[in-house]
Amino acid sequence: MNSTSLSFIAKSIVIFLFINSSTQGVVQYQIEGAIGPESFAFDALGEGPYTGVSDGRIIKWHQDQRRWLHFALTSPNRDGCEGAYEYDHAAKEHICGRPLGLCFNKTNGDLYIADAYFGLLKVGPEGGLATAVATQSEGIPFRFCNSLDIDQSTGIVYFTDSSSQFQRRNHISVILSGDKTGRLMKYDPATKQVTVLLGNLSFPNGVALSEDGNYILLAETTSCRILRYWLKTSKAGTIEIVAQLPGFPDNVKRSPRGGFWVGIHSRRKGISKLVLSFPWIGNVLIKLPIDIVKIHSSLVKLSGNGGMAMRISEQGNVLEILEEIGRKMWRSISEVEEKDGNLWIGSVNMPYAGLYKYSS
Repeated sequence: MNSTSLSFIAKSIVIFLFINSSTQGVVQYQIEGAIGPESFAFDALGEGPYTGVSDGRIIKWHQDQRRWLHFALTSPNRDGCEGAYEYDHAAKEHICGRPLGLCFNKTNGDLYIADAYFGLLKVGPEGGLATAVATQSEGIPFRFCNSLDIDQSTGIVYFTDSSSQFQRRNHISVILSGDKTGRLMKYDPATKQVTVLLGNLSFPNGVALSEDGNYILLAETTSCRILRYWLKTSKAGTIEIVAQLPGFPDNVKRSPRGGFWVGIHSRRKGISKLVLSFPWIGNVLIKLPIDIVKIHSSLVKLSGNGGMAMRISEQGNVLEILEEIGRKMWRSISEVEEKDGNLWIGSVNMPYAGLYKYSS
């Protein structure tokens, strides 16, 4: 493994940690035959993490065996789903499935899955083929299910559909076009009903329920901001801006030390700032006969844009920043899941999950 360096900025005090990832600090858990551990979940026994990857599988980390093992699928079709290259898998996502957000119902052991193509699904504690519980709301099919969280006291699932126009394989078009067809919804397993809580959102992405269940934090990727949607109290049904971020946020996860971790896919700078300032440029680009997603991925690689994540307070103040200075391990960070003094780091385009030993 290559050496890398991470900078940790905590409460206005800058600490530089120069870590040799082969001996301390950061460990890579390689994934065979796929890339993109986008999100993590631990079951009621604390086992895992479980994560969805690019070939449509959900896999589980077995600590005793020190390897990833198959757990579940979101699609019964496996023809052509094998292969280790991101572009091969991207072309088959709509067939093989692309599981993104994951969360366990700790009461009954069901794993709920936001699959970008097949909607909101669940699978029992033994794994296997997941079944769909919702594929549309108000007559509008889900096009890009993305993230979810569960209220463990009620079993209600809160989840996002990032766009009603574009699928995940065209996710750059959601941003370039200024699309505002995204929705925040809830699924009640008792009634099996889906309710739209918010519409007209610009690429709604990660969701995280507050510890007291009073509100949801929601990442709006295109606008580079974190929103708070109130579920309870006198503010119920209202929305407010919590934080404006320096990059495009992905998943949001509650930290056991307080606040929330936000994965930052990439920084908003240069070309991205220009395009977002003038939406007509983006609309011209998506109409050109080019693979805009592949071009974007290549530009990110060439730019040396390293991964980044932020822990913010409930008020939106920055508490910590985890940033890779060496820019070798993560081109982007989709999620940080904090557990037992460690940070599990996910990336939608890397062939491994990272474990940062926070206590070290």
